[in-house]
Amino acid sequence: MNKYLILLFLFPVLLLAQQNEMEDLWQRYDYFAGKWQGHETGKAGIGKGSREYRFIMNRTYLYQENTSRFEPQEKNPKGETHSDHAYFSYDQGRQTFILREFNSEGYVNYYALDSTMSDSQKFVFVSEKSENAPPTLKARLTLEIKNRDEFIETFELSFKDNNYNEWLKNYWTRLK
Repeated sequence: MNKYLILLFLFPVLLLAQQNEMEDLWQRYDYFAGKWQGHETGKAGIGKGSREYRFIMNRTYLYQENTSRFEPQEKNPKGETHSDHAYFSYDQGRQTFILREFNSEGYVNYYALDSTMSDSQKFVFVSEKSENAPPTLKARLTLEIKNRDEFIETFELSFKDNNYNEWLKNYWTRLK
């Protein structure tokens, strides 16, 4: 009987400890929470973006919503609007952060954080697979914090040989 009373007492304490551990894991991503505006350059041309990050489901996930509008250019006289939704999660089994990105063009990219290339100011996510993309396509997404209210996002692609080429570079500023 005493064992059950002890377990009954310890169970909430263990749950609280696990919740605090998860919150500590997400602490380094607190920086991104909020609304951002961006200036974008790359293969799609010159554009402007708006983005919001927010924690959902009791800080279990970080949700991102993005819209980018690129100006008309010779290769694309009408311009282009791109949107994506993304979810950051923590894979406890692998002990790493995962990013799932759903794009308006129909691509779904699955990334894992590359801890060897990342630090407290730089988050490098490397694709593990992509839906509706050529099988040899690989992507790398880097978020680099510049200061309290600015970060740079670099999106790179590799089509065959693991040599990544810059596709987009976005400069994000926090909205106040």
